[in-house]
Amino acid sequence: MRRKLDRYIGKQVLLSILVVMVIVVGLDFTFRVIEELPELNERYTTLIMLGYAGLNMPAAFYEFLPLGCLVGCLIGLGGLASGSELTVMRAAGISVWQLVRMVLKPVIVLSLLALVVGEYIAPYAGALSESIRAHHLNRGTVSARAGVWHRESGEYIHINVVTPDGETRGITRFGLAPDSSLSYSSYAKSGRYQNGAWVLEDVTETRFIEDRTQTTVYDTQAWEIELNPQRLKVLMVKPKEMSTSELYNYSQYLEEQELDNDRFMQSFWRKAFQPLAIIGLVLVAVSFIFGSLRSVSTGQRIITGVVVGMVFKISQDILAPLSSLYQVAPVWSALVPILICMLLGGWLIKRAG
Repeated sequence: MRRKLDRYIGKQVLLSILVVMVIVVGLDFTFRVIEELPELNERYTTLIMLGYAGLNMPAAFYEFLPLGCLVGCLIGLGGLASGSELTVMRAAGISVWQLVRMVLKPVIVLSLLALVVGEYIAPYAGALSESIRAHHLNRGTVSARAGVWHRESGEYIHINVVTPDGETRGITRFGLAPDSSLSYSSYAKSGRYQNGAWVLEDVTETRFIEDRTQTTVYDTQAWEIELNPQRLKVLMVKPKEMSTSELYNYSQYLEEQELDNDRFMQSFWRKAFQPLAIIGLVLVAVSFIFGSLRSVSTGQRIITGVVVGMVFKISQDILAPLSSLYQVAPVWSALVPILICMLLGGWLIKRAG
């Protein structure tokens, strides 16, 4: 009988979560399309823009899974509660914590799936989408909105396009003298990584010498820099779209360059603790079903789930800059809201049991 209940509850919860995820990811896709509409031109066509938005869907699935699990559990268990099925299960001797374990089984499966998506699929798809977008929007000009900026060893670098295989296009470099004045500027049409070093092609370099400038053109030019293709591809995507290994490695690289890495370490800990975040939110959802939301409508449960999920996300977003401001370890900005959810959910379930 327990196995049948496991399958039955797991099926109800899993289907509810998947329906919520389809809706949430679909909305994210729609909003991204609307946001990109003003950028359309003869090169950045509607089809390419839809492809860009579609490639960002794996990252959206990973990002919104905690919210989807929270709302999905509220809907799935709420339906069972409305039909008095949970009451019958309790009367048959099934404890609240046994029901929690039944609910967590499909959630853990989805968490493992999200781990694969977040570590392997979303980073590659995100890098590919940004590469496609930059390739069709850039026309060889330096733009703060497109491409990527980087600083290393007194050199400020802007790269228009980075392909998934590590090739670069449109590399602009600004070198500073010891007195912080502009020493030289350089523009290369493309660059490739060979034998541990960059080789730039079709380079135009201008050096500023006292009251005159000197321009030199190179077919190829060696460029020695610690920024390798793996680190460069990381720069093209948002921290939330990187894998945990990319976030950690790039954070260490920034620390070596004496640059601020708090934003990347905060994202690293949020991704590392996401399974715990999902479990904490599921505990809160279960506690609501056996408590204050036992006899309310499905719409009220959805609203409650969205509000709780947004409060959880906003708390992490607020704690992240506060941890940087007050020099608190980034791990706490991700861990504190999770601990609060788990303790609150566990306490409410204990009271209901």
